[in-house]
Amino acid sequence: MEEKKLITKDMTIGKVVSKYPQTMPIFFSYGLPCVGCHVAQWESVEEGALAHGIKDIDSLVKDLNKVAEKLEIK
Repeated sequence: MEEKKLITKDMTIGKVVSKYPQTMPIFFSYGLPCVGCHVAQWESVEEGALAHGIKDIDSLVKDLNKVAEKLEIK
């Protein structure tokens, strides 16, 4: 059975940051400074990653989910 992810690569960056602002350092650590950019409102995590040359999108999403899961537990 596949685990349900709180954050997926097709979610917009804006939605992720709006719901989980604590994920911003993860975006920054991967070289994605676009969390404050107007494009983040309609650009998906995957699109933003590809635009910035990030090939390991699964690792990015996994790290984002680690933060989100901790927040959901509280």
